[in-house]
Amino acid sequence: MELPSLLGRQQIPLVGIDISSTAIKLLELNRVGKGGKSYRVETYAVETLPFNVVEDKNIKDVEVVGEAMQRAVKRSRIKTDRAAVAVAGAAVITKTVQMPTGLSDSEMEATLELEAEQYIPYPMDEVSLDFEVIGPSENNPEEEVDVLLAASKNDIVEDRIAILEMAGLKAKVVDIEMFALENAFTLLAQNDPEIDSNDVIALIDIGATSTSFSVLNDLKIVYTREQAFGGNQLTEQIQHRYGLSYEEASMAKRLGQLPEDYETELLEPFKEAIAQEVSRAVQYYYSSSTSGNIAHTVIAGGCASIPNIVEQITHKIGGHVTLANPFASMSVSSKVNKKGLMNDAPALMIACGLALRSFDLPK
Repeated sequence: MELPSLLGRQQIPLVGIDISSTAIKLLELNRVGKGGKSYRVETYAVETLPFNVVEDKNIKDVEVVGEAMQRAVKRSRIKTDRAAVAVAGAAVITKTVQMPTGLSDSEMEATLELEAEQYIPYPMDEVSLDFEVIGPSENNPEEEVDVLLAASKNDIVEDRIAILEMAGLKAKVVDIEMFALENAFTLLAQNDPEIDSNDVIALIDIGATSTSFSVLNDLKIVYTREQAFGGNQLTEQIQHRYGLSYEEASMAKRLGQLPEDYETELLEPFKEAIAQEVSRAVQYYYSSSTSGNIAHTVIAGGCASIPNIVEQITHKIGGHVTLANPFASMSVSSKVNKKGLMNDAPALMIACGLALRSFDLPK
């Protein structure tokens, strides 16, 4: 099977697709306005996945996820069949290496393929490999460039390609979740007057099974740490307290159809637990990094939509805390439910970063 670019440098219309542990999130953007400098959300969809079909970023049941993908594509009525998807976590190996200045892409590719074995702990015929030149090397800028080398096991990539194909889509780019987040955050920061791109900024993505804590300096991720904490813990508490199945608990939580004591007995303690986890992540960062003091904290992920979570986190860590909304400066197609989009916005950062691979971001 011919694999697509792992990092993706193609400028073609793409639909961004984030396959998380609990849902498929699909997003299509378009450029509009004078000079095509603005973006419009053409369509989006969030399709819930059954429990445990995706675990720790690994797809356990390709058929079930593929069927969910078909439903998301059908409901969203996307205009392109070309897609960008991402891999993450232990599925990905990244390494910054130094290469001589002046090599062509083909020369650099040939050299990296010969030398990759020292960086990749798998046989070369089992991995999909790609690279991207970052810029002059700090220690020897005249003679060397820093090159980002990225690799993922072929079966991880092929599962995602197969799922897209089940829905009639072609995988043109397989990205890395961390870089998709960085891509979306760059756009967010450029359009948020409260964010100074020169500041040190924390981006906290609170998902269903894990929370990723990333620190950006000059809009580049310089520190990242993942914690095993997420919204599934609240879902499981609902399940046990009210005698529901996992799917029933998840739906009741999403629709707000829970008994009166839910907020005081379960939701408020969970919000406090989120704030405590964020506080621990900040403390750990300060104890183990020299990247500088955090000036601004941005909250993303599904749990970011919990009412008053920003206030809870602000009370715990102080400073300037805001919700991630990559669509704040975008127009929205008339066929998109704008209220639903804004509610889901913090959870669509990865999908947005992937959809942005269609365009060159303004500097």
